[in-house]
Amino acid sequence: SFMKIRVIGGGLAGSEAAWQIAQFGLPVELYEMRPVRSTPAHVSDHLAELVCSNSLKSNDLLHAPGLLKQEMRILNSLIIRAADTSAVPAGMSLAVDRGAFSNHILKALKALPHVEIIREEIEKIPPDGINIVATGPLTSDSLAESIREFTNSPYLYYYDAISPIVDVDTIDRSIVFAASRYDKGQGDYLNCPMNREEYDRFHRALLTAETHPFKDFEKALFFEGCLPIEELARRGPDTLRFGAMKPVGLTDPRSGKRPYAVVQLRQDNLAASHYNIVGFQTSMRFSEQARVLRMIPGLQNAEFLRYGWIHRNTYLNAPAVLRETYQTKTRPSLFFAGQLSGVEGYVDSAASGLLAGLNAAFLALNLPARVPPPHTAIGALAFYISHADAKHFQPMNITFGLLRSPEIQALKDKRRKKELLVENALRAINEFVNKVAQASRLWRCADGTSALLL
Repeated sequence: SFMKIRVIGGGLAGSEAAWQIAQFGLPVELYEMRPVRSTPAHVSDHLAELVCSNSLKSNDLLHAPGLLKQEMRILNSLIIRAADTSAVPAGMSLAVDRGAFSNHILKALKALPHVEIIREEIEKIPPDGINIVATGPLTSDSLAESIREFTNSPYLYYYDAISPIVDVDTIDRSIVFAASRYDKGQGDYLNCPMNREEYDRFHRALLTAETHPFKDFEKALFFEGCLPIEELARRGPDTLRFGAMKPVGLTDPRSGKRPYAVVQLRQDNLAASHYNIVGFQTSMRFSEQARVLRMIPGLQNAEFLRYGWIHRNTYLNAPAVLRETYQTKTRPSLFFAGQLSGVEGYVDSAASGLLAGLNAAFLALNLPARVPPPHTAIGALAFYISHADAKHFQPMNITFGLLRSPEIQALKDKRRKKELLVENALRAINEFVNKVAQASRLWRCADGTSALLL
């Protein structure tokens, strides 16, 4: 008999994890606390309910989310199959009929004899068996407390203050200069200098920019360390100049003087093509961010790989807690998946559930854990959450900049670079699938029972 496998949380990550485990003919218990207990964001008791949007981003292979979906199709993903079957017209994006999407997932899981769906809240991390915790950004207070104890706080965050991320190739280096304050460090920051007139214009734009409306439970989580820049701008004309935009210790090489204000960009320590705008958490609408942030000198043609936002989110400081397999470093039979594990977005969450599910099955079968290489989209996400800088960790969704193929990433021709990254990734995913199938076949032969194989 196998170790008991529990998946806690019936969202996209949990549903995908349970599906992957059941493909090996292994029994799995899937726990979902709704409708026994609801959350401030959910409206139904459906598994894999889509909360903020029905769009799963681009299907185009030359966009990173499109590559991630294609890899998941190859890996027999339930979530992507459900999305493809319940798709509604949305150009190159994959948008779904929410009801049909959830129904497909519930029906598929119920049809598997090995999956038991249990409507019950789990208040503590179970002490025994193999457990995948995939309870999402609105994890219940008691379980969140149990996770915080396990991870030995402060490795659990209750809010998300995410700064926008810019594509390095679209930063105007004739204006922007590399330097650290007082010349300490190796010129770790890119600095966008502003004169008084530019600063005043930018400040006025922040005051009038349209923002996302907050739900009450999100509003309650604003606190001083995590205020949106537009909120800080409202506190007076100089608040930002003495905060995130302070120019002290910096000299603009073009003028030889200290700028009136400075916007700093910091390199993401893993993707050299990503720079985030330091201290620029914001609740401006995405279209407004594009307009206002391009007023920053040097960012007039910036392409944003991710916009900033602030909302309630419970997630681990993953690099301190997790391995690439989504197993915890201190207890290999405990996995975290979904937004809790430090990935952002629907498809990325499901991808983490897919990998956690596979590795939970391997663990139950006494097979070694496996992760696709970091030049695949699925592997790159797993690599990011386990290798990012724990001091500055922020949840992330897939972008091409995360794929670790240095020779290809060095290419200047953007389209060719993307084509090669995609080819490289899909070749590696197909090899990975073959290895997984081979491992499962070996297990089946040794065991004498039959498993549903990929």
